[in-house]
Amino acid sequence: MHGGQQPQKHYGITSSISMAFPREVDHQYTHKLSEAMKPFGVFEDEDELNHRLAVLGKLNTFVKEWIAEISETKNLPPSAITNVGGKIFTFGSYRLGVHTKGADIDALCVSPRHVERTDFFDSFFAKLKLHEEIKDLRVSVIKVYLLCLVAGQIDLLFARLALQSIPDNLDLRGDSHLRNLDIRCIRSLNGCRVTDEILYLVPNKENFRLTLRAIKLWAKRRGIYSNMLGFLGGVSWAMLVARTCQLYPNAVAATLVHKFFLVFSKWEWPNPVLLKQPEDSNLNLPVWDPRVNPSDRYHLMPIITPAYPQQNSTYNVSSSTRTIMSEEFKYGLSVTDDILQGKTDWSKLFQPPNFFLKYKHYIVLTASASTEENQLEWIGLVESKIRVLVGNLERNEYITLAHVNPTSFPGNKESCSENEFVSMWFIGIIFKKVENAESVNIDLTYDIQSFTDTVYRQANNINMLKDGMKIEATHVKKKQLHQYLPVELVQRKKRSIVELNRNSNGGSSKRSSLDGSQLDSSRDTDSGTPFSSPTSVCKPSRPAASDTDDSSSVPDVSPPRADQEKGLSIPVIGSSECPVSPSAGSTIPTVVGRSVVPCLGSSRDTSSPTEQNQNGATAAAKRPHSPTQDGPPKRIRDPADLVRRGSGPWMDIYFISVDCISLIFLFCFSYQESLGGVKAMPIPTIDTSRTQRLPSMELPDVTSPLPSSNHQRVVKNSIRLALNRHR
Repeated sequence: MHGGQQPQKHYGITSSISMAFPREVDHQYTHKLSEAMKPFGVFEDEDELNHRLAVLGKLNTFVKEWIAEISETKNLPPSAITNVGGKIFTFGSYRLGVHTKGADIDALCVSPRHVERTDFFDSFFAKLKLHEEIKDLRVSVIKVYLLCLVAGQIDLLFARLALQSIPDNLDLRGDSHLRNLDIRCIRSLNGCRVTDEILYLVPNKENFRLTLRAIKLWAKRRGIYSNMLGFLGGVSWAMLVARTCQLYPNAVAATLVHKFFLVFSKWEWPNPVLLKQPEDSNLNLPVWDPRVNPSDRYHLMPIITPAYPQQNSTYNVSSSTRTIMSEEFKYGLSVTDDILQGKTDWSKLFQPPNFFLKYKHYIVLTASASTEENQLEWIGLVESKIRVLVGNLERNEYITLAHVNPTSFPGNKESCSENEFVSMWFIGIIFKKVENAESVNIDLTYDIQSFTDTVYRQANNINMLKDGMKIEATHVKKKQLHQYLPVELVQRKKRSIVELNRNSNGGSSKRSSLDGSQLDSSRDTDSGTPFSSPTSVCKPSRPAASDTDDSSSVPDVSPPRADQEKGLSIPVIGSSECPVSPSAGSTIPTVVGRSVVPCLGSSRDTSSPTEQNQNGATAAAKRPHSPTQDGPPKRIRDPADLVRRGSGPWMDIYFISVDCISLIFLFCFSYQESLGGVKAMPIPTIDTSRTQRLPSMELPDVTSPLPSSNHQRVVKNSIRLALNRHR
């Protein structure tokens, strides 16, 4: 049917695992998969698609007109102006063909060499202000946002090529287009180049698209879709799916989803995922190469972009997030095994876990501000740095895992009288069991303090820090979560997904990494002692009772001294040679803890950390991988929101926006026809898919001088807890 040479077709860097063609039952399962995804709004109807195309066409014409006007002001001859061109390219999920209803469009404005970046800022901005269909115009330091009435929001980047004109048939995949460009233009172009290369390297685009839609929906529902928080973002999931398609080139989506979980549940990380052999274009741009770059050897879960300059799209992944994702791959394999055996249906794959029943201990991170505008800025910066806190926690020798929930929740305004605008994140903690000690007093104060110092320092250096912006971290137990969350989120269902999975695998088997009841330490009490605390902020009342949940054995750590019969205090943050508090004249506004019950342990024993970066290689022998720089904050969906920027590797490739764009405007075309169709079921997770296109401009890190803020008061609380052994 396909000729004798079809099995010889080669995809990717290895031969295919199977060239088998789909059976009729595979098509049936694929149809059922597609139907199961429809309630979540992952498919756009024909009217919406046509409106998007019309808006993009109008924007393309608008850009060409602007470039022609700029060319005339620069005294180009009329013949050159006629052919100067200019073009809008799309990338990201829209270019891949997997965007959802109402999703943003990522676009790139490409201009010829005589159009300066300042022209884009100035004259393009001015032209938009005069356009009769412009609804609003806003300024930012990141990129241009176009909010179209029907097409949704368009995120527009800018790049100029070393060409006299931009033809309509321009192909950006050629490496020659990168020659003689500044790094900002290379970064902008790489979004389109990576997307186009992925599409070029997959055997069947339609099978790839449906599979990717399913995997992205699954990842969002399971809470592991966020590059910024150390999970995977859109481009990384796309590359994993593309690699699966290369290994099974003739399979349909239902089979590919199952094979996706099969392949990556057994993948031997940190072996990299590659879609093609890396190529050297002799342009002397830094690329991911562990043979040359020592820091690349410490990446935990490398997924390498296929376009030059090749980069690791998952440099944010930490030990904890890799563990969590590995367990989710295994869970996905178990569910899809059952689906293909007819034991369950596809809806089970998209059932979310109950994060708030999984662990016995949580850190509640609260960000608050006095105004809504300030809060939009503040939560973006805080969220972009949460992985720094996760890194601090997981480097603690008595913490096995720190799991951040990507969803943020509104704070309790009634108990937070000072600031009306409050957001909360929850981090599940698993503590190691310590033998030969009646109790272990664990002090998390320094881990929290170094995180808050980092956030305040950066906010001060980018002139974001305003009166009323605060961070608070609180340790709570599972049974106290009802004081922060709606009761339906924290009460146990009849049977959870984890329990169903455990029962299907033999009843008493354990998910070794993620189930807090299996890995957490034994009966515990927690303690917190405020220090230098003139006031408290947002204090919900909390009972001070010991947790009596049972726990099973966990991997042992080297026991401390056992000569004390009980109440053994163990410092977990190094020696006591260096004080925690900042030096005089360098105070920063900090709210870092909450007293729960009186402290049971000895005086706090702290030191400065050996490494502040999130993936610190030298911080502790526990985690042998290198530090990474603080990554960028994600772009918020509302174009009225202010956009924040963070720091990261210079070449954040596809998943960055660029520091060359400094405008936000709302670009509204007159498409107001009503759209039919069934209303989509919302996905109850934060949209963290936008974390991939963020700026990589270096920002101050933990080594920067502490800011002085005379208008801010300083509040520092300790977070200490005692873990007691079972009798």
